[in-house]
Amino acid sequence: MPDSLTPLERRVYHYILDFLAENTYQPSIREIGRRFKIKSTKSVADLLQSLARKGFIERDGARSRGVRLIGFSSIGRTQPVPLYGRLNASQPRLSDVNRLRFIAMDRAFVPSDDAFFLRVGDDQMQSRGIQNGDLVLVNPSARARDGEAVAARLGELCMVRTLLHRGAQLALQPSMPEAPELTVGPADDFEVLGVVAAVLRPFHDQAEDATLEVM
Repeated sequence: MPDSLTPLERRVYHYILDFLAENTYQPSIREIGRRFKIKSTKSVADLLQSLARKGFIERDGARSRGVRLIGFSSIGRTQPVPLYGRLNASQPRLSDVNRLRFIAMDRAFVPSDDAFFLRVGDDQMQSRGIQNGDLVLVNPSARARDGEAVAARLGELCMVRTLLHRGAQLALQPSMPEAPELTVGPADDFEVLGVVAAVLRPFHDQAEDATLEVM
């Protein structure tokens, strides 16, 4: 298990990750120095050597860009999945202006090219392992079947619930017994946004993205 990074080492490591993703090659020692206002190339080299010693990178000291990120997956095996913080009240429901950022995922875990992330805004699906603040990966291409967890919109309310077919009506059922069930019919302003394909729950401290809301 790699040793923990100092705050500066973590910033440099994340900078290398972002630089490589944007440029397809690693930053040079001088570029790292300029980014973090480190005048001494030896100090930058010492930082990189510490990252190598702790198991985050491998170094070729003879090359200016001689850094290899350990465990880094090339863009050919990953896919950026958008995370949205708001929904539009009219079509299209998802728009670039409401996109918070992208989350890079291994393609093996992305169910469809139009998949997206939403952040859960309540605890009414706790018994199914979906909690307030979780990120749900939504697959809009999958047909929702009875008993599946879905992201759905009812009027201006967006939620994650279990979908149940009841004749001509549909029920949006929470997993918590004290929470009310919602029943919708053909006349209601309702749509299933997609089937929940996965749930991500960050346990580390991080800047909070906005919880999903509808505008």
